[in-house]
Amino acid sequence: MNILSLESRINAEVFNFSGKIGLYANDFKGNIIEINADEKFETASTIKSFILAELYRQIHEGKVDPEQILKYDKENFVVGSGILRNLDYGVEMTVKNIATLMIIVSDNIATNMMIDLLGIDNINNTCEDLGFKDTVLYNKLDFEKYPKLGTSTPRDYGKLFEMVYKKELWSEEASEEMLEIFKKQHYNTMLTRNLPQYYLDSENTGDEELIYIASKSWSMNACRNDGGIVSTPYGAYVIALFTKDFVDSLYYNDHESLRFGGKVTRLMFDNYISLKGKFK
Repeated sequence: MNILSLESRINAEVFNFSGKIGLYANDFKGNIIEINADEKFETASTIKSFILAELYRQIHEGKVDPEQILKYDKENFVVGSGILRNLDYGVEMTVKNIATLMIIVSDNIATNMMIDLLGIDNINNTCEDLGFKDTVLYNKLDFEKYPKLGTSTPRDYGKLFEMVYKKELWSEEASEEMLEIFKKQHYNTMLTRNLPQYYLDSENTGDEELIYIASKSWSMNACRNDGGIVSTPYGAYVIALFTKDFVDSLYYNDHESLRFGGKVTRLMFDNYISLKGKFK
């Protein structure tokens, strides 16, 4: 490998990282960047993106009505991320709004309500049908009962977002709706960490918002993951970045996975912009 190739420069950026990084990225111009792209990683909440895909399959096939009302009751309660755990029992929302909470604030209760509605077997069968052979949801979210949630690979995760971006996931309408949900995601732990914030915040700058990110991230003791679509004036690219085997299991904003992951995503962003819409 060329010592100054993009892959080599990425490896140089993460040389001092204590763990392992897996990367899959596609610039839609024929250039794919792969580092441990087929390695299996714990998903943490990135599995919720595959659950959203199954929801829209069932909506597309007329099996689920996105306007159906679901009620949050005591039996739905689990600890972890999200806002439903802080609300009173009896709150009612549409299926689409519950799914939106699952993605944009990574709500665990909303996720389990989606799993109950859709079925674990259906979610896993759809992953297999889509070619995501290394992606599995093992159980609902309940860390007091289950130590493991799901596994996937950077390639599987990246290809999910490729299908969304190309409007090939079930239908153009379904893909566009999923894209809009992913664009509202609150926790871009790596993808936007080191990007120029000016381009992401038109509300405060008054200038046109030149970049959008449509993504889903999150963390568990064993992993820190992020992935999605980065859209720029030169076009868009997909990136999936997973980490594992690091020495520090604590959760905080300056965790080494997030620091090194942020370096990788900024390197790829700058490379893509400098070449006006491609990696190579």
